[in-house]
Amino acid sequence: MPPFLSSLSSRVTPSEAAAPNAFARFAPAAAFHLAALAVMIWSEFGAFRLAVFIFAWGLTNFCWLLLLRRPGLSAALSFAMLVALVAVSRFKFAELSMTASFIDVMIIDSDTVAFLGTVFPKIRATALIVLVLGLPLAVLLWKLDPLRVRRGTAVSGIGGCICGVAALSAINPIIQGEGFGDRNYVSHFARSGVEAVADYWAQGFLESDAMVSGRLVLAIEDSCHAAGVRPHIILVHDESSFDLRAIEGIKVPPGYGGHFRSLDGKARKFLVEGAGGPSWYTEYNVLSGLSSRSYGRFQFFVTRIAAGRVRRGLPQALRRCGYSTHAIYPVSGGFLGSGSFYKGVGVQNFVEGSDIGGGAFEPDRFYFDAGARLIARERDRGPLFLYLYLTANHFTWDYTFRPELTPASWRAPGNAMSEVDEYLRRQAMSERDYAEFVARLKRDFPAEPFLIVRFGDHQPDFAAVMLDPTVDFAELTRRLVRYDSRYFTTYYAIDAVNFAPVRLASALDPLDAPYLPLAVQEAAGLPLDPSFAEQRKILNRCNGLFYGCAGGSEARRFNRLLIDAGLIKGL
Repeated sequence: MPPFLSSLSSRVTPSEAAAPNAFARFAPAAAFHLAALAVMIWSEFGAFRLAVFIFAWGLTNFCWLLLLRRPGLSAALSFAMLVALVAVSRFKFAELSMTASFIDVMIIDSDTVAFLGTVFPKIRATALIVLVLGLPLAVLLWKLDPLRVRRGTAVSGIGGCICGVAALSAINPIIQGEGFGDRNYVSHFARSGVEAVADYWAQGFLESDAMVSGRLVLAIEDSCHAAGVRPHIILVHDESSFDLRAIEGIKVPPGYGGHFRSLDGKARKFLVEGAGGPSWYTEYNVLSGLSSRSYGRFQFFVTRIAAGRVRRGLPQALRRCGYSTHAIYPVSGGFLGSGSFYKGVGVQNFVEGSDIGGGAFEPDRFYFDAGARLIARERDRGPLFLYLYLTANHFTWDYTFRPELTPASWRAPGNAMSEVDEYLRRQAMSERDYAEFVARLKRDFPAEPFLIVRFGDHQPDFAAVMLDPTVDFAELTRRLVRYDSRYFTTYYAIDAVNFAPVRLASALDPLDAPYLPLAVQEAAGLPLDPSFAEQRKILNRCNGLFYGCAGGSEARRFNRLLIDAGLIKGL
């Protein structure tokens, strides 16, 4: 017998029950490996990703072999995991246009589990059926498998496959935006695992200095004494909205642009931290007053990580000043851990879309009506803060959203890209609905003061390729990685009803998103707690930048101050 086959036979040996029909018993293992090969050819693109898939498939098999020693059952269980990963990836793509990442496994929280249960109400029944049908098959494979693999061989295989995936990931690291897409499920998951583990080992989830000089002295509860009347504060999350005139050659309707101006006539630019989609980055900015970029590779999961751990934010500061705090959110609070995050930063009353009978996408007037009803119920208890999340201008723009609500004066300006005209139509709807909401506040609450701050959470996804159509995908990716401000600029506007903003010194143009809570409090005439007073100093030193100031050193120092003060825990 040749040395190679002799060596192989010493590692993989037939069981005593092996019979002349042993080849038939090898068939199940071979079938699962061939099925995995078919999935690889279907889902992976490029020789590099094919190689990563092979190492990842081998790693999964060797891990099961270490436990079971049976190649057939190991291949079956590995294939079941492969199918589950593909199913989860395709679901995530449908919801977020992204494939699954290893970090999804690193950060498993009860909110996400509950959200999946809501989205897939039959998931428990499905899991039970799979278990009932799969258990007899697993027992059959266990009994029929004629081969046994030594555990030492399995350990060597695990080590070799880990080294293979790690080496390939080091040679070709994941680039910005690579996770967006409905493909490369296994290779992306494996590569993200290598990079996520390495980053977590180096710095944990959150960037912060190891130690800093000085400390924050926490404010005493109810120690806020406003100089004058405390207005109700409404923070309006204006989905995907920005001034489209930033794109050269875009045709806009007559009078376009007024929606982006504040009561003082200024149109202020807002620097966000996500391009084309991740609204929750900006939610984290404007509610916590911190940077999602401080989470590095874990930025996409910022609200899930911060939920229950970040205890500092605009709602928390307003509660110290006697405010009740509320949020109207369009979907389930289990989405990306949003409900727990909002409550952690101080929102007392979190209203989900199902609580007000809404779907994921409703006209702005639907949420303005819900907000007005909440104000009517709660205003007698003192000043309130309301975070109002709008969704009418959410992607996609390849269909006419609620055509019956089109303003009578609307005429499509005739852009070459039909999505642009639909986007502008929805902005016209938003402008009309907001004007009606302000008029309703004046009519229904004639003696109540309101401070209203609106902001665009990110640009629409088509803007990135239209801002400079001469660049290719590689150059666009480099610009996004560098946080080129052209792709991260939206707007914010400050309005008021029966109230004059007290101070707008912090309302810079442009303003980095984490400073918006500071600008809101100063416009309302509220004294700053020690953490926001410290952040005010950073604003002055950095001229409106936060994470982008001094290579992130100011943000890292500030994070450490908050950790030492107990306002960030477990990070």
